[in-house]
Formats: sequence, C-alpha cells, structure tokens
Amino acid sequence: MSNLLLLLSLTLTPTFASTIFDIPLKTIDGKSTSLKEFKGKTILVVNTASQCGYTHQYAGLEKLYQKYKNKNFVIAAFPSNDFGGQEPGSNSEIKKFCETKYKTSFPIFEKNPVLGKSKQPLYQYLISNSKNTDEIGWNFEKFLVDKTGRVTHRFKSSVEPESNVLTSAIESEL
Repeated sequence: MSNLLLLLSLTLTPTFASTIFDIPLKTIDGKSTSLKEFKGKTILVVNTASQCGYTHQYAGLEKLYQKYKNKNFVIAAFPSNDFGGQEPGSNSEIKKFCETKYKTSFPIFEKNPVLGKSKQPLYQYLISNSKNTDEIGWNFEKFLVDKTGRVTHRFKSSVEPESNVLTSAIESEL
C-alpha cells in the first residue's frame, strides 16, 4: 500500500504537471479551481501582499487588467505572507482590502507560500519552467504565461504593471 501512495504522490507532484492548467488551486473564497478556464488567454501571475512597499501596484494591475481583459488577458493574484509578514490577513480580509482599497476585479486566489520548500505547486511549476529558476525575490514578482501555458517572461517586483517593458511583453503575447 505504501508503494501505491508514493507512486500516487509522485504522479500528483506539481513538478510533473504537464501544463500550468493541470495544477489544482483555490480561489480567495476557498472554491476548488485551476487555471484551465484561462487556457487560450495570456496570464500575468503575481504574488501579492497588502502591507508591502509595492502594494500600490494593485492599482496598476487593475488598470492593466481593464486595458487588456477584452483581448484574452487575465491577471491572477496569489497573496503570500513569505516576505516580512506583509500579508498577515485571512483570505476574506485580503479580498475585502483589494476590492475596497484598489477596486480589483481580476481573480485573486487563496493565500499560500511562494517561497522555499513549502511553496505552493503553482509557484514550483512557474519557477521550474522559467528561464530564471531562482526563488521569488519579493512580493509582486510577475510571471507572464502565454495562451498555451508556457512561461515566457519573469519580472522583478520593481517592474511596475504599466511599465513599457511589461506592457510590451504582454502585447507581444496577445
């Protein structure tokens, strides 16, 4: 029986996920989901925090989402408390903060680690399938994923959502 469990765990390990769309996720409301509904769209995946020096980027992310959402583009935010305890809130507190302070309308997912051995499966996949396989450096690091699920670009936290380098990369994928 233990060999079967080991085989099952290896099969379900995200490193072996064939695409980004195969990784199970939960919404900020706790509903089971995945990125399958975004297949065929360009996705900007961002790890977020509500008490960070980069938190103002939520406003730019929302503007970016509004600008491109009708062109098969989506932003997927993943709150994390990995850096300096800058996301201490519960999922419901995070959701309320984002919707109230920044009027966010893009999808936000359940708070989970993006760093170290306990990082969530999606971030294991993103990092291992990126040209830069370093750990996440800080909150608001961004991964651009093309319509087929391939990681095409990775941007440091300091790259603002409406910067030319990021918008040019997005436009090249649309």
